[in-house]
Amino acid sequence: MGHNGDTIAEPREQWGSRLGFLLAAAGSAIGLGNIWRYPYVVYDNGGGAFLIPYFIAIATAAVPLLILEYALGHKYRHAAPFAFRRVRRKAEWLGWFQIGISLVIMTYYIVIIGWVLSYFYYSFGTRWGDDPNTFFFGSFLGTTDSFWSVGGIQWKVLLSVAIAWTLTYLILRRGVRRGIELAAKILIPTLVLMILAIVIRGLTLPGAGAGLDVLLSPDFRALLDAQVWVAAYGQVFFSFSIGFAVMIVYASYLPRRSDLSNSAVIVGMGNSGFEFLAALGVFSVLGFLATQQGTGVTEVVESGVGLAFVAFPQIINEMPGLNSLFGVLFFGALLFAGLTSAVSIMECAIAGVREKFRLSRRAAINLTCGITAALSIAYVTRGGLYYLDVVDRFVNNFGLIFAGLAEVILIAWIARQIGPLQTHINRDSYLRVGWWWKISLMVVTPVLLSVMAAINVYQEIVNRYEDYPLSGLLVMGWGVVLATFVLALVLQRIRRRDELPQATGD
Repeated sequence: MGHNGDTIAEPREQWGSRLGFLLAAAGSAIGLGNIWRYPYVVYDNGGGAFLIPYFIAIATAAVPLLILEYALGHKYRHAAPFAFRRVRRKAEWLGWFQIGISLVIMTYYIVIIGWVLSYFYYSFGTRWGDDPNTFFFGSFLGTTDSFWSVGGIQWKVLLSVAIAWTLTYLILRRGVRRGIELAAKILIPTLVLMILAIVIRGLTLPGAGAGLDVLLSPDFRALLDAQVWVAAYGQVFFSFSIGFAVMIVYASYLPRRSDLSNSAVIVGMGNSGFEFLAALGVFSVLGFLATQQGTGVTEVVESGVGLAFVAFPQIINEMPGLNSLFGVLFFGALLFAGLTSAVSIMECAIAGVREKFRLSRRAAINLTCGITAALSIAYVTRGGLYYLDVVDRFVNNFGLIFAGLAEVILIAWIARQIGPLQTHINRDSYLRVGWWWKISLMVVTPVLLSVMAAINVYQEIVNRYEDYPLSGLLVMGWGVVLATFVLALVLQRIRRRDELPQATGD
């Protein structure tokens, strides 16, 4: 590294091995949502029948978009802002918008990882007591009665969030090969083993069969419901880390000659396989909980925060034998899934900031982690759960979908780069991309993302989300998305001292 902290002269960092890249990319895609969102989406959208639109969505949207983002990063050797700028000079803002959306997600994602850390500790001896619901919302989060009642900082939550930030920071400081890649090589295989252990234990519990019946019994009438198809495309879009700017920067660290399309298929299938495995584990233990409580499985099914921090502690309380071990496995799996995703989210921002402002890696990490950590304190207050809920909904339903839609329209229709990128992919790829890839990106994906965006906007106007006050939705919802967009435009206007060189010296 130069004495003046000028990193553009450095050779670009690279993955140590293809396996390292695949595990890191899988680690980014496999996050908390795979474990606590996907099982509920399957259950809520036709059970086993949902797998049909789900796999169609993977083939026509998720994998084509993944291949596209790999090609963008690999061809242009830049993080998202300058990769888009190389496609179209005035499109740099789109990369900043994607990075901004990722960082907004990170502000609350790291807080949930903090909760997971606390619950990992509470698992030893089931310290949440007999009433996990009251414990989580009352003594742990101390949630206030109303949206704008911020309350003070919950210090025990702040402590665990600070530990989560420290872990993320330390991995990032070690760089791409010795940090992100090494962490992925350790955490991802361990995570898979943990989920396998949860599934095996779950399947041996009384009532497991009832849970799996509810999950897998196909309701083929659901295939006639447009909402189910939208849910399938929404799930793969969020699950594959598309539109986050992550996959663009990860692919920019690949060697010059790399098999991009095959890598995308491997990561995609690995992610889907993990999701399905997690769903089997979750529903087998939900079947057990229903049996213990003498109710139907549908009475105990939850998603998101309620599943992880209320339903699972209830399940662990009811378990025969080494119930603390099951808790440690479950929250350990959530922790590992969360950390690998958190590191990837920060890396896309760090790379973008380094290229724009010519900072050393350390300076870029300190700046991005510092700002994001300061913003994350908003969710550590007693009203934090409300703000987290609203920001999460709006950033995912509007910010991410807009970011993905803008990306495919820019590449396919405005800059007309599908052909050149196809040539770049096929140069070294075992699986050659052809007409299906072009049609998916030029027609299927933009049409479906437009439909999803329209449905989301319509539903938001017709039904106010969770009856939160309109001021809350305007400030923490629309306001956050709009502020991210404005900031992206501002960052595009800032000129780099020497403007953009043609390559980053690698």
